[in-house]
Amino acid sequence: MGAQALRWPPLLLVLLTVLLGHSPGATAQTQVCSVDKTSLQVQENANITEALVNISVPEGQQVTLGSSSTPSAFRILGNQLFLSVIPDYEENRMLEAHLECKRGDTVVTQLKVFVVVLDINDNAPEFPFSTKEQDVQEDTKVNSTVIPEAELQATDRDKDSTLFYTLQEVTPGAGSFFSLLGVNRPALRLDRALDFYKWQNMTFRLLVRDTREEHREPSHTATATLVLKVLPADLRPPWFLPCSYSDGSVCIQAQYQGAIPTGHTLLSPLILRPGPIYAVDGDRGINERVIYSIIGGNKDNTFAIDPDSGNLTMTKSVPSPATFLLLVKGEQADGARYSVTQVTVEARQANGSQPHFSQSLYRGTVAPGSGSGVAVQDAASPSQPLRIWAQDPEFPDLNSAITYQITNCSEFRMAGEMVLTATAIEQAGVFYAEVEANNTVTAGVATTVVEIRVSEPEPPSTGSVPIQDDQHFSIVDMAVLGGVLGALLLLALLGLAILIHKHYGHQLNCCSGKAAEPQPHGFDNQAFLGDQEANWAPAPSPGSGPKSVEVPPEPPSPGSPAPDAPESPVAARAVDSPSAVRSILTKERRPEGGYKAVWFGEDIGAEADVVVLNAPTADADGAGDSGSEDSGEEDAGQGWGPRGAPAPEDDSTYI
Repeated sequence: MGAQALRWPPLLLVLLTVLLGHSPGATAQTQVCSVDKTSLQVQENANITEALVNISVPEGQQVTLGSSSTPSAFRILGNQLFLSVIPDYEENRMLEAHLECKRGDTVVTQLKVFVVVLDINDNAPEFPFSTKEQDVQEDTKVNSTVIPEAELQATDRDKDSTLFYTLQEVTPGAGSFFSLLGVNRPALRLDRALDFYKWQNMTFRLLVRDTREEHREPSHTATATLVLKVLPADLRPPWFLPCSYSDGSVCIQAQYQGAIPTGHTLLSPLILRPGPIYAVDGDRGINERVIYSIIGGNKDNTFAIDPDSGNLTMTKSVPSPATFLLLVKGEQADGARYSVTQVTVEARQANGSQPHFSQSLYRGTVAPGSGSGVAVQDAASPSQPLRIWAQDPEFPDLNSAITYQITNCSEFRMAGEMVLTATAIEQAGVFYAEVEANNTVTAGVATTVVEIRVSEPEPPSTGSVPIQDDQHFSIVDMAVLGGVLGALLLLALLGLAILIHKHYGHQLNCCSGKAAEPQPHGFDNQAFLGDQEANWAPAPSPGSGPKSVEVPPEPPSPGSPAPDAPESPVAARAVDSPSAVRSILTKERRPEGGYKAVWFGEDIGAEADVVVLNAPTADADGAGDSGSEDSGEEDAGQGWGPRGAPAPEDDSTYI
């Protein structure tokens, strides 16, 4: 027993050493496994390739991962612990590695290594819906919550993520009706009273962000669509029509007036002004059926009203003039709302009330050869029958009691409001028939005249040149035709301009107020060009005649010799030349002091152009004296000059 008692302390020491992870003799040397750190932190999504911890393993022992380690999270290479996965905070916030040091199959030491996964913002928030539709009653109170926060909240898998919400309008103007309770509270609140008839549907975009700042990195967003459908509420009572809106929401309803004859019971519904009794639900979106009733003013139950149509009828006659102020109620079929209007009915004496025709003269037509019973057509609308219609202005309900007859023409008769032939109409002519309207209730009578022309109907006017029905012209055809006609018109104008220029161009030049430029190959007398050219001046136009050039006479200075006229280039040609030209200059003065010079080619026929020039000054008298006699004779023979034809008052140029 004593020896055994001496052996207990060493055994107890070994047991305690095993439990504490140390082997016997640890004080002398390391006999158990150890790690350089037992806990560490890593960020999620990080690809860690280096060793997490270093393991010290005694000789003769080996280290392995225990079964309680996080599955597939670690691996041991040599005496180092490595991470085998990319950590994800949302999947595993803590990774555990259980290390077992064994000598053979005996576990000598057990160690634990804890890896804490740090969260980063790597997930976008998510809404529980993509589109949410919500019905909102039109009478929802302002500042009330339409959609609670729990139904609009988004979720974020990231740790301690704060979400920020924004409501964006899609329907223009809808943003003034709804808002969120706060930037972090997505409950939808009504800010303004709704109106079903202006805003029936509104669409919003709800945006959520996991950062306060929009441009912060990393930042994630999500969106969802809100569709709000406004439902009509029963807010308005029935309205009697016609009514006028005072503010777009309240309609000022109509009141009705009518008249009945005394001593008569009208069988048909009364004709009222401005129209029949009719009411509609003020909430058109609900459009509840309206029920009519008389709630006051119906003395002796003289009147009755149809509960569905609102037609007002008489149940008995009124013996003497009276005024009825009927209160008519229009109530919704569900009994929720009603309104009341007033109907004023006057009972009047009917005797002497006269019907009234809208026209004093009606015009109709009928074709010759028409047999009996043919309707007379309206002259203004030949395809429509002529109708003669009168009404009683005081009792429109009695219009159906008016009868019509023709009093002075046996060829025609009345059939209600239509005019028919009473006999066969053979010949063309004009008939004037007097139509009498007789109110059988009031005994009122009125007459009018109908002019009936018996003639063949006129064919419809085409308004243009007749075209055969089988011919069709397109817009392109008409455009081509217009282009061709336009081109022909342009060519005609160009030809006309050429002809005018050819025959009257020189007159137009002399009328322009400028001296004509010398032509190199014309028949102008070039002898008058040169020094005297500056003395030419335009003359006033005499009346409607052609413009002329008036040359004021210049008397020669005493003692100064007259300058010789230069020789004409044409006159300088050889006399025996076939195209020789002889001078026929004349010195015959006109009263104004000018004279004319003409050059002719001897071989020029009667069709040759003749150019007559006025002499600019009197100094040219000496030029061409030798031909003055001959030229005078020729002028007399040809009718040129002062003896051949009466000269105009001004010194005009003639061809």
